[in-house]
Amino acid sequence: MPSQQEPPVKSVVVPFEPALSQTLLSRLGGHEVPERWQAVDRSAHAPHVVAVPGDDGEDWTAAALVTARPDTAYLKIVDALGDVPAAVAAVVAHARRQELAQVKWEGWTASPEDAAAAGFAPLSPPLMRSEGADGPAAGYVRWLGDGVVTDPPYYGQTTHFTCGAVTALVAQAHGGTLPREGLGRRAELTLWRDATNFPACEPVGLGVAVRRAWPSSPVTVHLDTDRPVMLDHYPEKEQEWRALLQRASRSDAGRAGVPVDPGHLSMTAIRDAVGRREHVLLLLSLAGMQGFDVPHWVLCHGVIPGAVVIEDPWANAETGDTWVDAHLLPVPDASLDTMSVLAPDRFRGAVTIGRPQRSGVSSCAPADE
Repeated sequence: MPSQQEPPVKSVVVPFEPALSQTLLSRLGGHEVPERWQAVDRSAHAPHVVAVPGDDGEDWTAAALVTARPDTAYLKIVDALGDVPAAVAAVVAHARRQELAQVKWEGWTASPEDAAAAGFAPLSPPLMRSEGADGPAAGYVRWLGDGVVTDPPYYGQTTHFTCGAVTALVAQAHGGTLPREGLGRRAELTLWRDATNFPACEPVGLGVAVRRAWPSSPVTVHLDTDRPVMLDHYPEKEQEWRALLQRASRSDAGRAGVPVDPGHLSMTAIRDAVGRREHVLLLLSLAGMQGFDVPHWVLCHGVIPGAVVIEDPWANAETGDTWVDAHLLPVPDASLDTMSVLAPDRFRGAVTIGRPQRSGVSSCAPADE
């Protein structure tokens, strides 16, 4: 890896304008770039161009389109043009100035050789992409600070409502309890069917389903409210029967020996659990990262100074978001704390999965063929 004490890189940073891609094409080449850059509205992810000026200070010799989800601790290179190593070095320096945790690089035009030379490691390709989300075949990551985070398999949810099931499956695969070949649609839908509150998975039902699927895995539900959750957008009649099912889930938890902790799960507790090699399925709102207030499950599986590393099983194709954004995603502690306090009761819901109490590998469903 290149030294963190790298020479200063002269660059300019300008907001991305659609017309700019045509100018870059004429200056720097890259025939596929303008169409891809303008195919979606990236404005929600603060698109900007990091460019390297030439000796005359006017013409650019290199440039990269850079985006990132709001309230996160990374930058993503969509493409680099011209003098690619110089463009990437400028982005890395730009990220360091913002004290970010990592830079990612989508593999649309990046070669493995260029990525490795710039200090980037390959991301494991996705086993499945989330519904409707395209993305490059390859992606790369460069960590900019301390901390080592292992790379779980990336699996994108194949429906709009199976995020809870997917996070549990990926957690068990990352922990070695589920073989990677056990990640597939059959497993995803089977676990969701056992956990669902129609169509979403609420914390207690998800915890019980995880315990049923993997009896050797210690499971604790954290939910600091007694009332049913995730129901306020339904009409009253729709709320009533779902609330009844949530009360039934609490009874199921008692019979299955799954504790329901009524205390508020702090960020310190989340970091400590991950530090013990446990996994935390965390319920959060997508308002910060995606712009709409929808409850959504993510997996907390790594910690670095100042941030928690998550797996998000969903990518928003409409904003240019891909699996490269969602995989190994660092979120600052303060941002994650805010995202995971949900209205209207300002509750936090989570499921922690400990390391298995006995050896052995199991699967909640056969892998897809």
